[in-house]
Amino acid sequence: MTETAAVGTPGNAVVGSLLIVLAFLWVAVMSAFGKAAADVPTAVVVLFQSGISLLLLLPWALRHGIGELRTTRLPLHAVRAISGLLSQALFFLAVKEMALVDAVLLVNAAPLFIPFVALVWMRTRITLIVAAGLVVGFVGVLLILKPSAALLQNPAALIAVAAALCSAIALVSVNRLSSTDKPDAILFYYFLISTIASAPFAAFTWTTPAGIQWGYLAGIGIFMALAQLFIILAYQRATAERLAPFNYSVVVFSGVIGWLVWGNVPDLIAVAGIVLVCAGGIISIVFGGSSGKGHPIGHGHWTLFRETHAT
Repeated sequence: MTETAAVGTPGNAVVGSLLIVLAFLWVAVMSAFGKAAADVPTAVVVLFQSGISLLLLLPWALRHGIGELRTTRLPLHAVRAISGLLSQALFFLAVKEMALVDAVLLVNAAPLFIPFVALVWMRTRITLIVAAGLVVGFVGVLLILKPSAALLQNPAALIAVAAALCSAIALVSVNRLSSTDKPDAILFYYFLISTIASAPFAAFTWTTPAGIQWGYLAGIGIFMALAQLFIILAYQRATAERLAPFNYSVVVFSGVIGWLVWGNVPDLIAVAGIVLVCAGGIISIVFGGSSGKGHPIGHGHWTLFRETHAT
């Protein structure tokens, strides 16, 4: 049976949906660990995230031999890695100063930026239905941002939006890479380049973690790796269109964790914003063409993998 055929079976679609929900549960847990590690320098956080994920996923990436990791597109891998690394760093900066669910939701607004990145980068036209979804989504972003002078005094929300833009660039980069490189190679080079790039900044800002901080850093790396693995497995079983609505389960999980751990309860305006951003993001993913597929945190896009590498 080809991988493409396997994707179309109802049983695999159900399994894929369950896997993607679990993947975004791990993302929410990873994000919560990032918020808990607020006293750890951001560069150190992203170094542990990338380094631990690299070590944990390396055996998986090498399971078919080192030849699977060969690539002729290192510059594009570098663009993808740096934009993804910046997205994660900006997210960890933002989540220290704002509610977990708001930070996660704003960085998950990446699909709203993907059509603009694709327009500039590949001259991909924005269709009418995608444009309508973008309007809906950005209205939601404004409801969450609540533009005022206070936003400039505490720009955490704007930093989270910048993280979403970087995530969108990473997603489009992965989309282009996936036409030639396999997911294992894409993840390997992401975590390798991210680890190397973040190491000097971590060394410059290094403070030795104390006590429970070691646990937070370990959790960030472990749950990041788990999320990536489950996303790969999910997208091998179901299409992006089928999985898209489940991508935003991360917002629900983050809201529950934020409520239980930090007592954060969003007001009605924020809830309306969350609904609109999720709706706009799903429209962008489903109707945005190949450039819009994938999941919103900028670390995976397997649609073209199935089309190109099915056997």
